[in-house]
Amino acid sequence: MKDSIYQKVVARLIKIGVSSPRLEARLLIEDALTNKEKNIFSVVLNDEEQKKLEENLEKRLLHMPLDKILQKKDFYKDTFIVSEDVLSPRPDTEILVEESIQTAKIHGLKSVLELGVGSGCVLFSILKEITYIQGVGIDYSIKALSVARQNLQNLNLETRCLLMEADWFKDDFLKLFSQKFDMVVSNPPYIPTSDISELEPEVKNYDPMLALDGGKDGLDSYKRIAFLLPNLLKSGGFGLFEIGQGQALSVRKIFEQNGLKFVRSVSDLAGIERVLVFQKL
Repeated sequence: MKDSIYQKVVARLIKIGVSSPRLEARLLIEDALTNKEKNIFSVVLNDEEQKKLEENLEKRLLHMPLDKILQKKDFYKDTFIVSEDVLSPRPDTEILVEESIQTAKIHGLKSVLELGVGSGCVLFSILKEITYIQGVGIDYSIKALSVARQNLQNLNLETRCLLMEADWFKDDFLKLFSQKFDMVVSNPPYIPTSDISELEPEVKNYDPMLALDGGKDGLDSYKRIAFLLPNLLKSGGFGLFEIGQGQALSVRKIFEQNGLKFVRSVSDLAGIERVLVFQKL
């Protein structure tokens, strides 16, 4: 019996070591279809559909991440537009969202700033969940901000969030803000520069370097954010930050040296500390 298109795509994905070849095959075929109601397991593609599938499959075989090919990614409770100009949303980052939402609800927080907004998946997920919060998202990348603006519009959050181009390493960064915030969140770049070459090709070749490279020890952004945080937070305000594996003690020390109180750490399902929570007293 002749293999179906679905079976052929699965086989080609398995050859390059894709971890979920059946899921990805289904999504690639679904994206190529003009009639989304067709059965992907027995579908016969027309020329246009076949061309689109083959083009996208070739990209995946070159290790372009599926979300960058389809230009969308499910994250938390919504679907976000993505591109090679933003970091692909990771499941681990949903921990940052969940902890931010919990903290905001418990303490009745009304304003949040995200440093390095990227696609907007973190900030916008918080705003969608808590309808009384106002947000500000900053990013150094104009192209990333363009993606964020599309997601902002799609989620109908324009009236509750301001997006700004800014570089938190600039000396005049704090002058951008006339107010302080109840909460500051960030998933900053935290990969040590020398480790980037060892990352999976899906990451090192297709995620923006600006969102990956954390400097020699991976801690450059944490050091800068910890310095800025006392001037960004209101008294009693909270800072929540995603961290890399093995960085918890170092990052905690950096923030405590800048006068922030350590509140808690949150681990992922593998027991790796992923989010640290601090408070300005």
